[in-house]
Amino acid sequence: MKLQPDSFDVQSISGYGPGWLTIQGERIESSLVISAAGERFDWGCDRFEALGAEHFARLAEMDAEVVIFGSGKRNRFPPAAWLRPLIAKRIGLETMDTAAACRTYNILAGEGRRVVAALLLEAG
Repeated sequence: MKLQPDSFDVQSISGYGPGWLTIQGERIESSLVISAAGERFDWGCDRFEALGAEHFARLAEMDAEVVIFGSGKRNRFPPAAWLRPLIAKRIGLETMDTAAACRTYNILAGEGRRVVAALLLEAG
């Protein structure tokens, strides 16, 4: 699927498929965190079952008003206890499948929102 950004001032996701996405023309094949502010790093997990509280605690350290969690091929919710650091900082979390998370991130980033996307990329 090809995605088109509204604003060219932010990192945007320009394509997505099973196990990959492209950001500014670079193909990425591992789970990552991306922010409209320009941060991008490997999230250190390759499947939903590999996630832990530490993954969400790291998101709470970022300057975001909302975190979009792309949970892979289907929508899956993390345990509420893992979200405590985000709740304590009043950072919203929206959970959806990764394809929807890519689209939502682009829309919010294009609007100039302080958005972070944590995207779980599952192969095949």
